[in-house]
Amino acid sequence: MKENTNMSVLSIGKVIEHLSNAYTTVINSNKSVTLLPSVMLWGPPGVGKSQGVKQLASDLEVNTGKKVNVTDVRLLLFNPIDLRGIPTSNADKTLAIWLKPKIFHMDDNSDVINILFLDELSAAPQSVQAAAYQITLDRTVGEHKLPENCIVIAAGNRVTDKSVAFKMPKALANRLCHMEIKSDFESWKKWAVLNGINEKVIGFLSFRQTALDQFGTDDMLAFPTPRSWEMTSNILSTVSANVEDVYPLVSGCIGSGTAIEFRTWVKVYDQLPSMEDIFSGMDVKVPSSPDSLYAVVSTMVAHARRHQDDIDAIANSIKYALKMPPDFATILLKDYFVFSKDFKKQLMKLPELMKWLQRSGKYLV
Repeated sequence: MKENTNMSVLSIGKVIEHLSNAYTTVINSNKSVTLLPSVMLWGPPGVGKSQGVKQLASDLEVNTGKKVNVTDVRLLLFNPIDLRGIPTSNADKTLAIWLKPKIFHMDDNSDVINILFLDELSAAPQSVQAAAYQITLDRTVGEHKLPENCIVIAAGNRVTDKSVAFKMPKALANRLCHMEIKSDFESWKKWAVLNGINEKVIGFLSFRQTALDQFGTDDMLAFPTPRSWEMTSNILSTVSANVEDVYPLVSGCIGSGTAIEFRTWVKVYDQLPSMEDIFSGMDVKVPSSPDSLYAVVSTMVAHARRHQDDIDAIANSIKYALKMPPDFATILLKDYFVFSKDFKKQLMKLPELMKWLQRSGKYLV
């Protein structure tokens, strides 16, 4: 049965964009973040809720110039009493007092922003959810009060996601601003490029975007989601870049069906031109097949990310992109623009980029 969500359904990128704009506006106006409601992010497992909160913290640091601390609390692991702390006696042993849990010990300095991330809220028993009432509305935990510079964000799976999830009491639901997250390749790719996700994973998913998230399509235990692709990336980047060597691990993360397709597809990397040749300005032939073009673009982006300071090499790579079909060159440049605002400004000064924009700039729109 489909849930009656009655809320905005957005990509994780759009959700973070809206939250970042709202909090940045309030903070830079020297107003209290308590003026904004606590937020509840809904979505299936692995869709990127936790990564989104980390991205929000990074955005707020850039936009406000303040240090942002994230406290990640998995409510599924808590009993209601855990949120209040440990009872002990006062100095003269006449009254009981509660020791504040360490997770709620936050820096209240005006140059700091705290984010209290209550993850897996919907998976917590209703007794624990009830204990979260005070946190989300009154910003208190028993006798303990959250600092004024604390943003409260909760996240959880929907009841229909076939995961551990309890229906949220309406009294708690009415204390939150609800946003539902949908799987979205473009938002995921921007995050993936910024966070160094393995180029083979990015290349394959650029080629077959529907493989990014197949949660709930069957009853298998291993299946592709943004989370399991990140796990696959970590295996390829830390254990072995050869998919054959780590195939059982890859299959255990994304499922055998997708893993077979991925293993077959990555063979195109054996025929790719040398990145050193491309970035040194040598006359290198451009692949003709779409799968090879996706692969060469993802590999160029990964190489450029590691060599951002070598602007001459970056210029050579854009010169090479002039020989690519315009749509693939557009993908490359959009990924380059993601690195940072300063890097984008440097790119805009390059004659090679100006030449491409004059010829094919319409594809960026």
